[in-house]
Amino acid sequence: MLSNPYVNTLLFGVYPYICLVVLLIGSLIRFDREPYTWKSDSSQMLRKGQLRLGSNLFHYGVIIVILGHFAGFLAPHWAVDWALSAVAHQLLAMVVGGIAGFTAIIGLTILIYRRLADPRIRLNSRKWDIAITLMLWLQLALGLLTVPLSAYHMDGGLFETLTSYVKGIVTFDAGSAAFMIDVPLTYKLHILLGFTLFLVSPFTRMIHIWSGAGVLSYLFRPYQIVRTPKTRAKEPVRS
Repeated sequence: MLSNPYVNTLLFGVYPYICLVVLLIGSLIRFDREPYTWKSDSSQMLRKGQLRLGSNLFHYGVIIVILGHFAGFLAPHWAVDWALSAVAHQLLAMVVGGIAGFTAIIGLTILIYRRLADPRIRLNSRKWDIAITLMLWLQLALGLLTVPLSAYHMDGGLFETLTSYVKGIVTFDAGSAAFMIDVPLTYKLHILLGFTLFLVSPFTRMIHIWSGAGVLSYLFRPYQIVRTPKTRAKEPVRS
């Protein structure tokens, strides 16, 4: 069914842009109308047990996965080809992505167990909190399943096909969906679920990923001026 040209165009040529538009506009509307809901709703105050280990494993792993996807699929060929062949590039993505994905899914498994097994945390969890967490776990699982599948296509051809598709979406190439027709089902499901996560993010706790990107501005903010009672006492009195 997914190989049908019309279905393929709808799912991989139209659906991604619907998800990205909803992500952008929905995030702006939520920031404007409900700024105090722009958070991850941490359950640390309810119980700290397992949170630090699971959260650190998940976040460090998933950050590497996300950065790896951006670098691997969006880097221009001239920036990579001089150092890595297509085969070496694919092997690097498999190794680094596999380790990072495995780390992230272990951490997320700990967090899911903590959220579902602890009565206090589960009672204070919204349905979307549990749903988005399970979606993330499934997405990581699908990503890990692509690693052994990639081992059967070590000529680099499939990797180049996926790279061409992602770059086509970013550059608004109307024919980019054609790259996905003969791609194995696991990759298709992984990509579709990834765009679906973008689609639902403005309506869930996933919205806080924007804040994670915004933290970079902290590095360039001006120094904060702090005046203690002693320093204020030394300031000249203005008449």
